[in-house]
Amino acid sequence: MKSKITNMTAGSPSRLILLFALPLMVGNVFQQLYTVIDTMVVGQALGVPALAALGATDWLNWLFTGLIQGFAQGFSIQMSQEFGSGNYKRLRKVIFNSLILSAICSLLVLVTSQACAKPILTLLHTPDDIIGNSLLYLRIIFLGMPIIMAYNLSASILRSLGDSKTPLHAMIAASITNIVLDLIFVLLFHWGIAGAAIATLLAQLLSSVYCFYFIRRIEILKTSRDELVMEKDLSGRLLLLSFPIAFQNTVIFIGGMIVQSVVNGFGVIFIAGLTATNKLYGVLESAATSYGYSMSTYAGQNLGAGDLKRIRSGVRSALWIALATSVTISTCTLLLGRNILMWFLSGTPEETAAALQIAYHYLTIMSLFLPTLYLLYIIRSTLQGTGDTFMPFISGIAEFAMRVSAALILPRFFGQEGIFYAEILAWMGADVILLGAYFFHVSVWKKQLDQKIDHRQDQSGTKQ
Repeated sequence: MKSKITNMTAGSPSRLILLFALPLMVGNVFQQLYTVIDTMVVGQALGVPALAALGATDWLNWLFTGLIQGFAQGFSIQMSQEFGSGNYKRLRKVIFNSLILSAICSLLVLVTSQACAKPILTLLHTPDDIIGNSLLYLRIIFLGMPIIMAYNLSASILRSLGDSKTPLHAMIAASITNIVLDLIFVLLFHWGIAGAAIATLLAQLLSSVYCFYFIRRIEILKTSRDELVMEKDLSGRLLLLSFPIAFQNTVIFIGGMIVQSVVNGFGVIFIAGLTATNKLYGVLESAATSYGYSMSTYAGQNLGAGDLKRIRSGVRSALWIALATSVTISTCTLLLGRNILMWFLSGTPEETAAALQIAYHYLTIMSLFLPTLYLLYIIRSTLQGTGDTFMPFISGIAEFAMRVSAALILPRFFGQEGIFYAEILAWMGADVILLGAYFFHVSVWKKQLDQKIDHRQDQSGTKQ
């Protein structure tokens, strides 16, 4: 079985985007099984307090994982562009430099996350009866930062070459492993919340090894000794692309942690209800992230090939696909959401009923505004694929401002109801920035195309 790389600079944009995104969607669903299975096993086996402890770690966990993902995603932008241009020697140098930078970044994140875990949980007003389990879970997960980086980088390398199937296979294998280990560690060995964390790390280790195995079999990535050199300018370029994405994720997640601190003030039942919905949020978002990765690779490869008109065509196709997908997912969620949410909740009938009411109300609001989130992913990823990581970073600041403002101000007037709209307003704030940046790029691309046409006409006239 060979890794399937795809050139996205020729062929139907709609077909390429869909074929690339579909395996990622399935892979994202399996990836969500990591957190879903963790949540189900913890919630059912250990009860609402343990579920709340797991939920209290969400934003802090995402903060440091987002840093890792941001660096890996930034490195892959240059890979896509080099692959699209056909410069495979340069591509191999980019990958080697990315490997070294990734190792350094993952170690720095590991040390920082361990040092910050307890102070931040305290700062977030995590309730005393759950903070011990929350800290234990984070300590174990953060020890695995190099493993998380290994998977994200290897998957990014494959995606930059148009291969979305191998990461899918890796995620399926990892998800099955995670389910089996969850059941063994939590239900059989009684390791509690620590068992769920260990199961997740071992599953991710398997997925990273699987991806690296197939990367080594790609012919165009066979590296000679003279290409195994760290280049200052190239490393600087990679960090320049990656830092805005990494810090964009950081800013967004810090906003989420501020919201979490407000949520923690409403008590364990409210935390448990939002935790159940946030686990399903990953499923709602899974197709959006898939289209995002697809557009990042598509835009990067076509920019490398110099086909700016084709990028615009791809964006139009992706937006229609994303709209249809988001409406379909929203409809299914509204119809089935209440029954699904029950899988995450256990405890006394009163506790379960109260948490379910909170969870389904929040899920309904997010489902109704889901197309807004899908628009965000399509435009942001397109800009990043073309090498513009600065404006998406600015959009992240807008997300932060809207999310935090809503969380701090709205509850004063509407109580806990105000919390439910913080996420929606954050999506809208980011969309405004991203659409403005995209249309600016379109105007620049049009001028560049007009200049090319004029240049060709001048050359034709000169020859005549």
